[in-house]
Amino acid sequence: MAKDPTKTSRVRTVSRRVRSRTPDFAARLLNKDGLKDRLLDALTSADTALGILVILGFVTLCSLVVIWGREQPLVAVGRIMDDTRLVRVSLSLEDDTQTQRAKEAARQATPRVYVADMQVIGAVVQSIENLPRALASAANIEAVDPTIRKQFALTEEMLQAVKMEVAEGEPTGAWVSKTHQLTALLKKRPLLDQQTYQKSVQEGAHQMVKLVYSSEESVQVFRGELVNVGDKALAEVMNILARDAGFTGPTRELVSARLAAEAKPTFTFDAAATTKAQNAAADAVEPIRVQSAVGQVIYQRGEALTQPQADLFRAELAHYRSHSEFWQRWLYIGGVVAAVAAITAALAGYTVLFCPRIRNKVSRMVGVAGILLLGICAACFSGAALPQFMAVSSVVPTVFVAMLVTIAYDRRSALAFGLLHGMLVCIALRCDTRTLAVMIAGISCVVWTLGTIRDRNSIFRTSTFAAVGIAAAIAVFSLIERPLVQGVVMEIVKDASIAAAGTMVAGGVALFVLPMLERAFNVTTGLTLMELRDPKQPLLRELQQRAPGTYTHSLNVASIAEAAADAIGADGLLTYVGALYHDVGKMNKPEYFVENQTPGINKHDRLSPAMSLLVIVGHVKDGMELAREFHIPRNLQHFIEAHHGTTLVEFFFHRARSLAKAAAPASARRDAEEQEPDDVYLPDEFEYRYPGPKPRTKECAILMVSDAVESAARSLVDPTPSRVEALVRSIAHRRLMDGQFDDCDLTLRELNLIVESVTRSLSSVFHTRVAYPEPAAAAGA
Repeated sequence: MAKDPTKTSRVRTVSRRVRSRTPDFAARLLNKDGLKDRLLDALTSADTALGILVILGFVTLCSLVVIWGREQPLVAVGRIMDDTRLVRVSLSLEDDTQTQRAKEAARQATPRVYVADMQVIGAVVQSIENLPRALASAANIEAVDPTIRKQFALTEEMLQAVKMEVAEGEPTGAWVSKTHQLTALLKKRPLLDQQTYQKSVQEGAHQMVKLVYSSEESVQVFRGELVNVGDKALAEVMNILARDAGFTGPTRELVSARLAAEAKPTFTFDAAATTKAQNAAADAVEPIRVQSAVGQVIYQRGEALTQPQADLFRAELAHYRSHSEFWQRWLYIGGVVAAVAAITAALAGYTVLFCPRIRNKVSRMVGVAGILLLGICAACFSGAALPQFMAVSSVVPTVFVAMLVTIAYDRRSALAFGLLHGMLVCIALRCDTRTLAVMIAGISCVVWTLGTIRDRNSIFRTSTFAAVGIAAAIAVFSLIERPLVQGVVMEIVKDASIAAAGTMVAGGVALFVLPMLERAFNVTTGLTLMELRDPKQPLLRELQQRAPGTYTHSLNVASIAEAAADAIGADGLLTYVGALYHDVGKMNKPEYFVENQTPGINKHDRLSPAMSLLVIVGHVKDGMELAREFHIPRNLQHFIEAHHGTTLVEFFFHRARSLAKAAAPASARRDAEEQEPDDVYLPDEFEYRYPGPKPRTKECAILMVSDAVESAARSLVDPTPSRVEALVRSIAHRRLMDGQFDDCDLTLRELNLIVESVTRSLSSVFHTRVAYPEPAAAAGA
């Protein structure tokens, strides 16, 4: 015997009313006996275990990043400080500035190195030493070679004096001794070219220079001994050298003239050897250390940070951390981990209570945790690397996270996740309430303005609005919290400007990663939906060509469903696009569906009800295959598979029962009129139902009602508004009693609003028209 459908409907009605009017916690209280079992099942399920692992992994990684961020200096030289910092532990700190000055002084005091050109010195001295031998046979000045006369400025008196230095055709010992003395003097009195001489005189603080003759022989002389070969006083210097070498009278003039004539540099500057000596001298300088006592001021509120203050702050921070007691260090780490765990627990609790889309899928938990962790890493690493741009590093990553969560899920989740993420960033970067207030302003602007993304300008508008809001918040709260000293206003303007620019960049990045975000989180943004509603989409174009009646039906249903979705605050665009694609499976066998049939021709007349059922139900399966083939998003595929839910194919069910009764013997037919006999097989409802699933979203439930009503309304002979409303309420009531809305969170109030909206839409479609009178000529005829 079949179950009493009336009794089943009453049970479902009561259950539905209780579920729609009783809060979730009250429903659990009504079922106290199974609460413990359900709790144990939830805790021991695989999804719960994976979720706990995700939470523990997030707490661990986030704690590491936060601890690392808090240990960074996060100060920039030149910025005006917002607080005063004191030395907490005494430390001996190397004064880099003083040490570098000492090293530089050592470099400047290091003698420059010059290498002797012994060939030049030897050539000049050799020419002087051999002069007596060369002039020994010369009777007078005209007998001397003109070149020699020019080099030595030779006169008759000088010639006679030189010839006095000849003994048996060779220079005398005294002459040779004087030339050797001249060689020694030239080796200690370097002749330099003009540029080298200028640099040697101007550069460095050294008093001595080093003269290198060979790898084993060198000497240091006063820097004043350097001689410029281009100096006009060169002849006078050479005259002194000749005198010091022992030359007197005409020979002194002769030698000095030879040294000054065509003078060439006798030494060259050795840059490599000089640099090596300077580095060695700098390395030998001991570091200069400065003692910093406990309580010493590192920097004060309202002062611009200097480089020595920044160095002292970094050193004090590292020294304090390295010299902390073991228990102090671990208590500090424990406090940070506890704070991160508490915020993570708040995130997890909010997700469990208000984010079923994230809660029910571990991959989405991982995705959201990854976004939050990447945002914290970006804030910490950028803040540590570029502390002068802390206004961007601390705020923009949190605003970017709020954008992504809004796009991927909803505004309420973005608001909660953004605020909790901002708290983590504030802990990591040691930010004050001013920064948190700016974050709240930015998150609020994003959540307020970023709704359905129907075009690229949506993100641009949101970014612009958020940029203005963040800039204004920075200006306002900085004027309240920061020290109002000279220069701080320019810093505030700079911070507000770069934060606004960073927010605009974040919007551009969000637009760039939008396709990847849709694939990663299996979401469909309004921008994609706007593209899919285009009639030129390949699948819609094929539907128009192969099943024009179905396409027209889909357009009508889409308009009706969109208005109903807007009436209850659901996603109207998603509903519209889902309605466009919900019957694409009919294009495989369009002639079997009434909207595509030619009047008077129905192919089901030649089929059995069971075969017709396979064709009708098959359009759902065919539609899913086409949706996968054309890469229709998963949330739109749900409209295809669930727009009939598990409803009964009533026409063919009743037809099958009628044929079964007609085929029974006459006696059985009489019995069948009173009750279902055991010896006559009558099809069961279960056999003639769609395979499902039932709608899991409000949008899909709206489509179910709109689809059924649009088809049924065409059978009305006189579609007055009252009749249309009665039809809509009847169909909606049957779907409700049939349990088709059990898997979605649709309430009775929302269902009533849907009925009213659908009624208005259908009444406008089937409105009555004025009966125009026939033309007079036609009436007379």
